[in-house]
Amino acid sequence: MPEGKANKIKVFLVDDHPVVREGVRSYLASHAIEVVGEASDAPEALRKVIKAAPDVIVVDVNLPTLDGGELTRRLRRLVPRARIIAFSIHSSEEYVVRMARCGAQGYVVKDQPTSELLEAIRHVFRGGLHFPAGMTDSLLAPAPETSSPQNGPALTGREREVLTLLAEGLSNKAIAEKLGISVRTAETHREHLARKLEIHTVAGLTKYAIQHGLSSLK
Repeated sequence: MPEGKANKIKVFLVDDHPVVREGVRSYLASHAIEVVGEASDAPEALRKVIKAAPDVIVVDVNLPTLDGGELTRRLRRLVPRARIIAFSIHSSEEYVVRMARCGAQGYVVKDQPTSELLEAIRHVFRGGLHFPAGMTDSLLAPAPETSSPQNGPALTGREREVLTLLAEGLSNKAIAEKLGISVRTAETHREHLARKLEIHTVAGLTKYAIQHGLSSLK
């Protein structure tokens, strides 16, 4: 049943692809849900979200400068009354579990029909949880010590991006081109990662990225 005007759900979209935001906004508007704000990255979201006062925030998991998990943690502190749904191309369990542990109340995969996102928004707005079927046990399991942010070195948003791309097999040159930085800067980020994590091989960095939800590779 469509929401009445007085209790229309207010949604804030965070996604770095304008076409995705436009499609979601149009679909939600046709189902009486108001998109009260949008952002293409984490800094923009953190600047705009308080004034927008959304009921539900839809967060892309893979964002430039800051990953969706860390953004979710910050949004939970900044607008604690808002409900958060992770929106991702990744369907693997490690992504879902990580976003849940970062504070998301829902997780929707982008290749699902947009009606799935609509259902998730309505469900979490009413206080429920909306996660992929069959993952209840993983979501309820305690977080392993090794995945606790307090036990690992803090990485910058750019370092996380470089680590993710390294895990996907990209060279320093390819990483530089993808991120719009110099090859030397990419090499420097890689050196910082090796020192911070005390991991000096690509295989080791890839394993770390998978364990901490920064890569879906197995």
